[in-house]
Amino acid sequence: MWKEISMEMGNGTTVQEFTLEGFPAIQHLGKVLFLVHLLAYLASITGNAVIVTITCADSRLHTPMYFFLRIFSFLECCFTSTVIPKLLVIFLSGRQTISFPACFIQAFVFVFLGSTGSLLIAVMSLDRYVAICKPLHYPIIMNLKTCFLLVTACFALAFPLIIGLVVKVFQLSFCGPHIIPHFFCDLAPLIHLSCSDTRSTEMLAFVVALVILLTSLIITIISYSNIVVTIIQLPSAKEKKKAFSTCSSHLIVLSLMYGSCVSIYVKPKQTKRLESNREAALVNTVVTPLLNPVIYTLRNKQVHQALREMMHKMKISR
Repeated sequence: MWKEISMEMGNGTTVQEFTLEGFPAIQHLGKVLFLVHLLAYLASITGNAVIVTITCADSRLHTPMYFFLRIFSFLECCFTSTVIPKLLVIFLSGRQTISFPACFIQAFVFVFLGSTGSLLIAVMSLDRYVAICKPLHYPIIMNLKTCFLLVTACFALAFPLIIGLVVKVFQLSFCGPHIIPHFFCDLAPLIHLSCSDTRSTEMLAFVVALVILLTSLIITIISYSNIVVTIIQLPSAKEKKKAFSTCSSHLIVLSLMYGSCVSIYVKPKQTKRLESNREAALVNTVVTPLLNPVIYTLRNKQVHQALREMMHKMKISR
């Protein structure tokens, strides 16, 4: 039926399913890799879910910073869940096939959530800039309405750009081969597999990546540059050390995320370096979602206190 629909749309598609190649060089270590990635996935989901739960339950964490972190952690749970379960199936059972519609749905959800998360990080950096550099104006600028508008803007900007790009890729012809040199359905490998002229699609993918990633990166760099200047001007050496420690931790995660995303998406010729894309994507889908809970909140004293109180309440209720 899917084949008939595709043919009616006139895209000449004859492929009804794709095969995800995964990591063929180390596939013989499937069970070990399954266990490692399962533990990383569970730790990531647990960490981000704890952040969402605590920031919702504790009224002291009902501030703009934790509001953005709550949304970001929720996005991270959804983002990693789009890819990792299928990767676990590949490692454990070797089942590497994915249907044509499921592949495009996965590609859309993955890129959309990743783009929204990237824009949200820029918003979070703006929030920290206002809090540190404009502390007296912070309650007025970052009110509840502004926070909702900023989060809505992240989704509203990402959705039309990504849906337009995915529709453009979907309209390409796929007449074979059907093996995707990746561990999930991403747009670059799909473009590479098409038997159509993909030059305009590749350029569109490049422009969309440039708009989203570089806009987010520029906002983040400007915000943190101003934060660093403000921190340098702090009179207390202890305050400087504490602030720099927090910023450096944030910048480690940002470097990993932006570095992997830029290396994958911000290049005019999407058909090149697909092999390196797998390693970069693994960092983006496994490592950074695992580090984010630790870097952003679990090192925070307010979160530690809220977590201890929640655990104490759970023990009493038993």
